[in-house]
Amino acid sequence: MKLKTTNIENRTAARATVLVIGSGGREHALVWKLKQSPSVKEIYCAPGNAGIAELATLVSIKADDVEGLFQFAAKNRIDLTIVGPEVPLVKGIVDRFEKDGMKIFGPSKRAAELEGSKAFAKQFMKKYHIPTADFEIFTKSQSAEAEEFIRRHSFPLVVKADGLAAGKGVVVCQTQTEALNILGEFFGKNIFGDAGSTVVIEEFMQGEEASVFVLTDGTDYQLLQPAQDHKQILDDDRGKNTGGMGAYAPAPVVTKTVMKRVEEEIVRPVLHGMREEGRTYKGCLYVGLMIASGIPRVVEFNCRFGDPEAQAVLPLIDGDLFEIFSACAVGSFGSIKVKHHDASAVCIVVASRGYPDEYEKGKIIHGLESVRAEDGIVVFHAATKKENKSFVTSGGRVLGVTAIGYRNDLEGTINSAYSAVKRITFDGAYYRSDIGKKGLRHLH
Repeated sequence: MKLKTTNIENRTAARATVLVIGSGGREHALVWKLKQSPSVKEIYCAPGNAGIAELATLVSIKADDVEGLFQFAAKNRIDLTIVGPEVPLVKGIVDRFEKDGMKIFGPSKRAAELEGSKAFAKQFMKKYHIPTADFEIFTKSQSAEAEEFIRRHSFPLVVKADGLAAGKGVVVCQTQTEALNILGEFFGKNIFGDAGSTVVIEEFMQGEEASVFVLTDGTDYQLLQPAQDHKQILDDDRGKNTGGMGAYAPAPVVTKTVMKRVEEEIVRPVLHGMREEGRTYKGCLYVGLMIASGIPRVVEFNCRFGDPEAQAVLPLIDGDLFEIFSACAVGSFGSIKVKHHDASAVCIVVASRGYPDEYEKGKIIHGLESVRAEDGIVVFHAATKKENKSFVTSGGRVLGVTAIGYRNDLEGTINSAYSAVKRITFDGAYYRSDIGKKGLRHLH
């Protein structure tokens, strides 16, 4: 299926200059979608990667350098800044920009605490009766009480570091010994520093995971197509947790009935509660769900697009991403209707051998020229550099190979994605072979 994109023929009339912050596959997908906007004249990306450099001007400012990014945006008269990763949001980049009247897409520092503090998020959900796992919160000074809590509960249990831990602060513990050891790692060895000085210990929720993204200006909101990520490194959800090994959308486990419950029981109470708390939420809210017997409960909130889910969800939006994000940023989202292509998307992450542990870098990537948008394939770069005119690997998750296909043919879209993945290789390339398999079970 040929990739459907917004008409870009009118770019001579474009006026807007956009800054995208971040350097991964999510940011490549954002830049790719913005490039199709007739409203956009020029795109900068800080710091970006080699794939993004094909579409935007790279800026050598780190994603968490809030003041440096603000100074660049002010000097270059950026019309809209879009924040990809969570760290600058939790550090308050939106507050810094808005203080001087700069337009930016994302939540404020206080609103981003929904991701920045798991303890805050759990207490917030309890206060506003949002369905989630039962939990208790312990600080380092309460380690004895935490150990006693672990000893008297059945397993599995989930131990979570309160703060940001690069996706590694959540551990599902199958035994009491494992849970006590993890608690010792967090409290005794300080493996996550301040991020692990408070922990959330909660029941393990059975079911199937899914992700729903909410775009909002704080009052009006719209839901994007539901997605499903694949966190474990190995097929059939085995092995270590990763940042995500692939995703697809729409995820059929999120039926219309489930989506209605998500909206009524989660999204509306969250946005209402955040306003009540003086933390009005603007931007993209990621709702991580566990669904069992058609009942959704919240696993976690993120204050930005997920990665790799963004690489499957963003291509399905039928519209001008600049206009959509601008409306969220300035409070006029009620005047916009977000439409979606009648399509499905499957993203397969190609990682370096050894990821999520030690892995080698600098491997030459072959076969990128063999895939084309005309065939319904786009390759989003997550960790690449350019050396001697060749793309080389520069991280653990290297590429996100995304196929777009007909909505009622998820199996065909999966096959297209894997056909493309097999034509792209580098020394030590690894990918899961079962992305989207759960979705097919719901359709058969």
